[in-house]
Amino acid sequence: MHDAAEPGDGRPRRALGEAPALGMGQAMAWTFLGTLVPGLGLLRAGRRVAGAVTLAVTAVLLGVVIYAALNRQATLAVVADAAVLRAAVVAIALIGLAWVIVIGATHLALRPAGTTVGQRAAGAVVVGLMSFAVAAPLALGANIVHAAGNLVGTVFDNDTDHSQTVPTIANTVDPWAEKSRLNVLVIGGDSGTGRSAKVGMRADTVIVVSIDTRTGATTMFSLPRQTARMPFPHGSKLAGYFPHGWYDGANPVNPDYWLNAMYRFAPNRVPKDILGKTRYLSEDIMKVSVGEALGLDIDYFVTINMDGFKDVINALGGISVNVNSPIPIGGDTDANLLPTGWIEPGPTQHLKGRLALWYARGRWGYEDYSRMRRQRCTINAVVQQANLSNVLANFEKIAQAGEKTVTTDLPTTMVAPVITLAEKVQGSKLRSVVFQNGVGGFSTTNPNWAGVRKQVTKALKEARRSNATPSASAKATSKGRSDDVTGECGYHPDGFIPKGYPGTRDNPMGYRQGR
Repeated sequence: MHDAAEPGDGRPRRALGEAPALGMGQAMAWTFLGTLVPGLGLLRAGRRVAGAVTLAVTAVLLGVVIYAALNRQATLAVVADAAVLRAAVVAIALIGLAWVIVIGATHLALRPAGTTVGQRAAGAVVVGLMSFAVAAPLALGANIVHAAGNLVGTVFDNDTDHSQTVPTIANTVDPWAEKSRLNVLVIGGDSGTGRSAKVGMRADTVIVVSIDTRTGATTMFSLPRQTARMPFPHGSKLAGYFPHGWYDGANPVNPDYWLNAMYRFAPNRVPKDILGKTRYLSEDIMKVSVGEALGLDIDYFVTINMDGFKDVINALGGISVNVNSPIPIGGDTDANLLPTGWIEPGPTQHLKGRLALWYARGRWGYEDYSRMRRQRCTINAVVQQANLSNVLANFEKIAQAGEKTVTTDLPTTMVAPVITLAEKVQGSKLRSVVFQNGVGGFSTTNPNWAGVRKQVTKALKEARRSNATPSASAKATSKGRSDDVTGECGYHPDGFIPKGYPGTRDNPMGYRQGR
């Protein structure tokens, strides 16, 4: 009988369960396979327990990933929580560390005895490269998740006590089952270069974005910043303090009682808890007033600090817009200071943050309504640019810019449903209604709010028809119909040039002179 340690042919016998010896090339190949499927290489090396445990953990993690991919709405609902995202950062780091350890352990277990120094050095290089290939994307993912956690924790409302202007939605997994329309007040403003901080933000852009939650059909309603006599609901607490609306009762052109002044002046004239517990009294008052004016229930607000808006555009990689006439960069109409430069006319111009900001806000030589139209075109361009792949590719930059630029009362529980709804909006035709002084019976000094509400109702019906019938096309008219934003923002030069524009070498003063 042969010795248990010696086979009959005299070769050394392997220990029980030990895998056959491998050459260095085979060890490298199995290390690679063990990197792709953690645990597989350990099993090949005869480390059955360690290999089985590692494979089981890998299978569980893979199952979680597959479940998350197949149940996107539930996944978004879970991860739209700052605490969950911060915990995910730690989990990703631990997974990455464990994976790298498994790669090294797998190679050591597979490496044959008697290897040369050169072979060991080559093996170390291969293990290092494989470890980097695993760790780098995980580190990137951890950074993205960390940025998402900061964004959710900073921008979105985590308070359980909201103001009376925030709707109560029981079904936060699928809120659109009980809510057919989402209305969001978009306020754009800035503190102005050189303006005292005591003055506060000037809310020069007021747009209500109304979305049909079933189809994504979206209509934007723009009110001029100089609109007077902004109403409050009859019998409301705010109406008790402002029985004639936001109006001094005597002078409708008093700028302290225009729509854009409500943001900074109204909160000082009412109790802080008039709308319940809130951190956003200025925005809440505007939600109530603008909602009453348009006949819509405003659900949430988004305030954009235009000073930081350029950072968001840069994070998206810029936006593409049609420039139909020269747009001023800088300038002060009141002080008669000329612009420092111009955005030249041309189709499909790709603008980065600084120029995109001036495209949206430049008003030297233009009426406010021209600027309001460009602001809607800017929103449309951002919606088109903010597709899922672009957002994911630039998410960390977008999140960092958003933290400094955006404020909202949207609860964290609604983040996931709104993301899903935003995808529907991208696939729909955006429409807009501009309430312009002297057009369609609208007056900024004495608005007919009943007539305005009728126009809003009509525009929402047009949006439904337009999205139901792709060939439908409604044009803005003096009767207040809505306008297809794609057409409104198309390239159709009108030959207008604002005063002070020096012209270009190819077309010096080629446009008619503006006022």
